Amino acid sequence: MPDFAWKAATAAGKIEEGRLSAASSAVALRQLREQGLTPLHITEASMAEATMAAGGAVPAARKAHQAKGPVQATDLLALTSELAIMLRAGLALDNALRVLIDMAHKPSVAALMQGILDAVKGGTPLSRALAAHRELFGDFYINMVRSGEVSGQMSAVLDRLVEHMERQRALRDNVISATIYPAILLGVAVLSLIAMLGFVVPQFEKLFTDMGDALPLPTRIVMEMGHVFRQYGLVMAVLVVASVALLLRWLRSPQGRQWWQTRLLRLPLVGRLALKYQLTLYSRSLGTLLGNGVPMLTALHIATDTVGNTVLQQALSKVAPIVKEGGKVVQAMATTAIFEPLAISLIRVGEETGRVGPMMLELSNILNREVETGIKRLLTLVEPVLILVLGVLIAAIIVSILLGILSINDLAV
Repeated sequence: MPDFAWKAATAAGKIEEGRLSAASSAVALRQLREQGLTPLHITEASMAEATMAAGGAVPAARKAHQAKGPVQATDLLALTSELAIMLRAGLALDNALRVLIDMAHKPSVAALMQGILDAVKGGTPLSRALAAHRELFGDFYINMVRSGEVSGQMSAVLDRLVEHMERQRALRDNVISATIYPAILLGVAVLSLIAMLGFVVPQFEKLFTDMGDALPLPTRIVMEMGHVFRQYGLVMAVLVVASVALLLRWLRSPQGRQWWQTRLLRLPLVGRLALKYQLTLYSRSLGTLLGNGVPMLTALHIATDTVGNTVLQQALSKVAPIVKEGGKVVQAMATTAIFEPLAISLIRVGEETGRVGPMMLELSNILNREVETGIKRLLTLVEPVLILVLGVLIAAIIVSILLGILSINDLAV
């Protein structure tokens, strides 16, 4: 049987390491739990030894790099997942927090957890301890933890929170990944034009110098473009970079953000995807909060804050006041005019059956699939267009040069 190297936490919160023989990793995990340990990490001993033989677990330079930086969203996801595992295994909250401090790979993470541990040891509820770092955790996270404290099902709530955070991250990663290939194509197009105008065209300039107006018009245009590029290319690059920097700075301002987000929603194809993406965030947040016992009005306010588009946020902010005055949720959401008939129907069914939370989660799954499908369809349009534009531009330059060469042959005849 293979040997497994393991790391686990005791009921007192201490970290222990060791080895054991088992038929599989699942059997090894069961043996550790039977010993009253909470498994944190387990791997086949031969793999661990191979890693050590290859130069140690982590080189010193890499350790120094990993120890830097503020707390990131990925750190919060890892902390939440590990805390859920330890609480589910029966570890006390303060002991679980001590284990997280011992396992922290960043000083910033260790300092954060130490502050939370000190507050909890002083008698402060975990949700209130997290509220001291509201800018990091956010209202959604804090209210989820508070609902776990009230219901006495903290580990289950943390599991749902982990699932929510992973789905949100996966959705964002899908959107970001979808833009990488078009960005690469655009970069290749720009570099190709620079190479053609800056290096290829000048090679033919001497050949065409004495021909003057006898050159075909396309050839003269390309030669002039190459000349302008060589003379003012650096100035043009500086102006482009400065313009982009100023534009990005303006777009970060409230006026610029409002202008861009309004125009974004009106764009064909892209605007519809942007709307569905934001509504996916809203519906998943609202469904998760309601499913964990957070009051409707509180959940509506928090879910609205998760929407990044200020135009949609303003529309969704009208839902809570209508519900507060006694209106139905479905009527309030219908007044925003941003939900499709299918979404309104699901919300109506959820309200009539008392299952608004599950229906909002179902809506988020539907919207998520539509966003992924829409991105794939959009890419099938964007990629060929970029390739076609790049091909046409390069072909135009090459044809212009060939026309010039052919005109020389005609004059020679």
